[in-house]
Amino acid sequence: MKLKLTEELWKEGNMYVTYCPELDIASCGETVDQAKKNLGEVILINLEEAQRIGSLEELLAEAGFDEKQGIFSIRKELVGFTPIEVAL
Repeated sequence: MKLKLTEELWKEGNMYVTYCPELDIASCGETVDQAKKNLGEVILINLEEAQRIGSLEELLAEAGFDEKQGIFSIRKELVGFTPIEVAL
């Protein structure tokens, strides 16, 4: 099974934070590479545990995933990310 996921990355203080919005899972690390690696491990652990207890299909359906040609992807696709400022 393959999943198409999004990884958001930002810096908070001295740490890098990674977040997967499709699964609502976050991790962090002292470097970009470490944060990315840690997020991948956390995602894999969560998916393996859901599969072990028999709730993986339910988890993916609730998150909005569809399967096409053996690849699960979310119904929406991120096409851009731009910080904006709003004045009150």
